[in-house]
Parts: sequence; structure tokens; C-alpha cells
Amino acid sequence: MEIVVLLKQVPATESIVRIADDGVSIKTDDIKWVINPYDELAVEEALRIKEAQGGKVTILSVGTDKTVEAIRTALAMGADEGVLINDPQTQGCDALGIARILAAVLKDIPYDLIIAGQRAVDDDNYQVGTAVAEFLSIPNISMVIKEEIADGKIKCHRSIEGGTVVLEAPLPVLFTTQRGLNEPRYASLPGIMKAKKKPLDTKTLADIGLDSSKVGDAITKINVMQLPPEREGGRIVEGETAQEKVTELVRALHEEAKVI
Repeated sequence: MEIVVLLKQVPATESIVRIADDGVSIKTDDIKWVINPYDELAVEEALRIKEAQGGKVTILSVGTDKTVEAIRTALAMGADEGVLINDPQTQGCDALGIARILAAVLKDIPYDLIIAGQRAVDDDNYQVGTAVAEFLSIPNISMVIKEEIADGKIKCHRSIEGGTVVLEAPLPVLFTTQRGLNEPRYASLPGIMKAKKKPLDTKTLADIGLDSSKVGDAITKINVMQLPPEREGGRIVEGETAQEKVTELVRALHEEAKVI
């Protein structure tokens, strides 16, 4: 079983994100970078499938030199090799640009199954996995909480509002992960040591035959970043009795907030 995991490195959710002086990027000096949590589920599920059916797990990512750390973490968990697309032209790529890059790489990588996080916790756009499947013309099943592979097919339990639905498709397939699929393992010390010797190939857009005019700032450009306006503080409704407080609250909602 040839399995490819699409991985993104993101700021840890506890990191404080500040806008950089250029007004179009964020300050990265004090940010702790981690594997996107939904992609971590993807790595774990790929490893479980490999352990059950044999094969190889390849980690594929678009990023910078810093992204090597995230890929090495996935290799320490048990993945076999990594591929990083590191090119200045990928900076500022939107979801469609990233998907186009990943799909271009995947055309030269054998795969039976591609697993990705349903979204990245930094931009929350939910688009990359689906777009990659579209570019590759393969089935896509999103928000998977359980999967079974047999006889060249995959059966996935997909979470939907109010319940689940079971879908089946022939391999190759791309599916995206949802919480509840598994509990990711920690990288062991022996795994960390082995990860240093596992192959990690770094490529540019030219290496994968992709025209830089189709991605990055050539397609989309950030004009400005702004923090949301600060909310005003709360207000305590005054009154001697509960009736007086209710009366004042209704008046404020009607005359000041104008919501009733």
C-alpha cells in the first residue's frame, strides 16, 4: 500500500499571532511551529494502515526550511520518507495554488491512498485536500472518522451534521480526517534517531515542472492584514430588584442596542 500524507506546519494554537511591520504577514520570531493537528491524525492513520497491510508512507509538504522539523517529526512517528517543496514563489500561495503544487508532485509519486487533514488550523479554508483530488481526478471523501480497506476499495464513515454517512470508493482515493478517527502516537526516542537518516527530498517549482506564474503572488496577493476591532467591555444592569433590572435591560436592548 503506497500512502501519501499531505502535511502542513502551522503555529501552535497557544501562540500569540502578531502582524509584522510590513502589514501583510505575521511575526514569526516567537511562534512555536507544529504539525497541523488534523494532519497529525492523517499521519497516524497512514501508519496504522501500513502496519495492517504493509507498504510505505510518504510525507508531502509545501513550506520553508522550517517545515523540515514537522516532516522529521512525522518520520520519527514512523513514516518512511518525506518530500518538501521549498521555493520562494510558494510564499503567499492561496489554497488553490498549494493544491496545484501538491498535485503536480503527486503525478510523479506512486500512491494508492492520499490522506490529508480536513483543514489547517491557521487559515481554516477546508479546500486543499478536495482541490488536490480534483486535480488528480480521483474520489475524495472528507471528514472521515473511520475507514476500512479491502479488495481494492475503501469504506469511510464520514461525519455530517446530526450523524454519519458511510461511503465507499475504489482506490486510489483521497480522504480527509476528522477528530475521533484516532489518537496520534508520540515519536519515540529510537524513532527520532532513525528519522535523521530517513530520506527527505527537497524540490523547487522548476523541479516539478510547474510554472511559477500559476501560483503565489502571481495569482493572489495579500493587500493588508488587520486585527479585528476591540470589543467594548460588558455592562452590568443596575436595579434594586429583579423587576427593575429586567425593565432596564429591556429598555437598553430597545433604545440603545436597537435589537428589540
